[in-house]
Amino acid sequence: MQRREFITFLGGAAAMLPLAARAQQPAIPLVGVLMNRAANDPEGQARLVAFQQGLQAHGLTVDRDVRLEVRWGADIVELERKFAAELMALSPQVILAGGTLGVAAVQAISRTVAIVFAAVTDPVGAGFVDSLARPGGNATGFMIYEYSLSAKWLELLRQIVPDLTRVAVVRDPTNPAGIAMFGAIQAAAQPLKIQVTPVGVRDEAEIERAITAFGKLGHGGMIVTPSGSVSVNRNHLVTLAARNKLPAIYPFRYVTTAGGLLSYGPDVVDEFRLAAGYVDRILKGAKPAELPVQAPTKYELVINLKTAKALDVTVPPPLLARADEVIE
Repeated sequence: MQRREFITFLGGAAAMLPLAARAQQPAIPLVGVLMNRAANDPEGQARLVAFQQGLQAHGLTVDRDVRLEVRWGADIVELERKFAAELMALSPQVILAGGTLGVAAVQAISRTVAIVFAAVTDPVGAGFVDSLARPGGNATGFMIYEYSLSAKWLELLRQIVPDLTRVAVVRDPTNPAGIAMFGAIQAAAQPLKIQVTPVGVRDEAEIERAITAFGKLGHGGMIVTPSGSVSVNRNHLVTLAARNKLPAIYPFRYVTTAGGLLSYGPDVVDEFRLAAGYVDRILKGAKPAELPVQAPTKYELVINLKTAKALDVTVPPPLLARADEVIE
């Protein structure tokens, strides 16, 4: 080889070294995020920020140690399916799925890609996991309720409305969890001689007809159970409760801050923070099948006194004293 050719060869090889070095560096893991809220929903944004903070707490900085691809399914079946397919096409190492519809959409595509869920009511009944202790498949995460909580909603509502004789239970009739929660409320209402009426949430017109008719009979209250359909219609439900003078209890704090009378349920934002820990463990080699599904350990009672005044109901002082937050 001539001297000039040899120098040219060395220069070309040196120029290729950084490219080769970069090629040998491990790719940054990709985590798909399917949120069950709209992108402009403050609650959804709070949940995403909590997840990112959770990753940071485990030493994972977004865009340095892990990449996120976020989609907003808004608890709408068609959107959840569309965005689940988009995320799966990107070949993520893990998917964080918020809500029952999101997990169902992802599992309909793959039973192998790891899923960490949050804000799911009944992962066993929905078929996402084999059991809470040993999920057994590709999904695990954090559930928001045990069915026994349903009786607590009735108890709290009755403390605010002592002469309560009738309760409308708003639930999704196609959701197994909604059916089970309605059954638990019905069982708790029987010894109290409280009549329980189911209200479906298939569309706004159905909700309005049912609640308006129920409100005309008097001595009533309303229990709103969690589901994707209820979440989509939550503002409409708050408006209908106010219009028909129905004291109502909701499953989430953000409904009470938006004008609902009271809520009792877990801190869902914190579940997304905790979910980051499971994502970290899976990225380090843990299997979803071996990570137990976790139930909430703390529930928050939030009371809106402004709404109570508008409904002309008096919140008993002992209940106020128990509240985690009082909105005035």
